[in-house]
Amino acid sequence: MMSLADVAQGAALKAAEIIRDGAGAGLDVRHKGAIDLVTQIDLAAEEAIRTYLRSHTPEIPILAEEGGGPWDASTRWIVDPLDGTTNFVHGYPSYAVSIGLQVEGRLEVGCVYDAVHGVPYTATRGAGAWSGDRRLSVSTCSTMEHALLVTGFPYDRRTHVDRYLRYVREFLVRTQGLRRAGAAAMDFVALATGRVDGYWEFGLNPWDIAAGILLVEEAGGRVTDMDGGTLNLMSPRLLATNGVLHAEMSEILRGLITSE
Repeated sequence: MMSLADVAQGAALKAAEIIRDGAGAGLDVRHKGAIDLVTQIDLAAEEAIRTYLRSHTPEIPILAEEGGGPWDASTRWIVDPLDGTTNFVHGYPSYAVSIGLQVEGRLEVGCVYDAVHGVPYTATRGAGAWSGDRRLSVSTCSTMEHALLVTGFPYDRRTHVDRYLRYVREFLVRTQGLRRAGAAAMDFVALATGRVDGYWEFGLNPWDIAAGILLVEEAGGRVTDMDGGTLNLMSPRLLATNGVLHAEMSEILRGLITSE
């Protein structure tokens, strides 16, 4: 019998194969918003995931980015079939499949499948985060001065650009560097593998973060609301770190939020 982590990885692989085969081909690109894109590959990948999950776990409902699903269910799969669609459309090599499982309100399984390199990253609560037989671990960076951070910009950034740039400026002057790659799932992977040390972002959705949260936590990191409290999965103000930098980053974010 397959474990639920194996089910998540199997579904992610089906989607990743569709994404791989569609890369560089003629894309039907549509706009869900001014800068929010969807393609036929997103839709086909989501359908493949739904079919796979239904065949293995018919009793578990599915919330997914394109087709929706139960927003109020406490047990559900939470799916982003192609996180980083804009990157995919432009041929920028950072996009992934993200599948998380929530059971009675708690994240229990997460899989982020790097669709560019064909590499899965999986986590099961209490059993660690893994890529193949390699156990993942966050960094040990202990000072903001030496930290490399990642962030992202919400889809309303054209109308709230000055607000978001305040946060960017604050961390740019305090850290060794700041990156913005455009796929939240891969930002979580970078944190869980120790390549970066902290990550904050506004305006995310549950499918952007469900799998990545568990990856980071099981790799030894910490994920909360920006103020340090419990993260609201349905309306997150995300702060994720290696744990060591969490209090300092949260203090900075609280100060910025308070001064708005």
